[in-house]
Amino acid sequence: MKRKEFLASTLLAIPALAFSEKTSPQKNKASTKDPFIVGAGKSRFGEKVLFLGVHPNDLKISSKDTGGQLSVYDYVGLGKVGPSLHIHFEQDEIFTVIEGSYRFVVGDATHILHPGETIFLPRNIPHTWIQLTDKGRMIYFLQPAGKMEEFFSIMNKFKERPSQEEMDRIHKEHNMKVVGPPLTL
Repeated sequence: MKRKEFLASTLLAIPALAFSEKTSPQKNKASTKDPFIVGAGKSRFGEKVLFLGVHPNDLKISSKDTGGQLSVYDYVGLGKVGPSLHIHFEQDEIFTVIEGSYRFVVGDATHILHPGETIFLPRNIPHTWIQLTDKGRMIYFLQPAGKMEEFFSIMNKFKERPSQEEMDRIHKEHNMKVVGPPLTL
């Protein structure tokens, strides 16, 4: 290989190598070394988080357990509601329906999920869902965990809905953006 071609190909490879090191999983970064059990209706560290002030959203596996790679939640829906249409810039989400039925909108597609079904929501695609039954339950994963635990904790402290400006700021600080209203029946 000629020196000029070698230098050009090496220079082109450097950004790819740098990017792959930043995005590859980090080995042995988890801070939890021992197995643990989180009981039904309990949250990993005891914080009770309620979605919209009513619906239990229990943290089961924390980003602290996985070196920031994953967090897992157990959501119990007690009414026909869901989040605003939003985008996660850094997290993929995976939802498995345990009880009830849900309508998910992901980009331009709409999907109805029933118990035992799982949906993968890639980052950077607008999505939302609404519970279609009076009661429902889903287990969901965020990968990587990002700042979602902090987001839920902050939102849980509000006694009434924050202003739109404050909502936008909180979402931005947690690498998300609201791009539309929640679904309705």
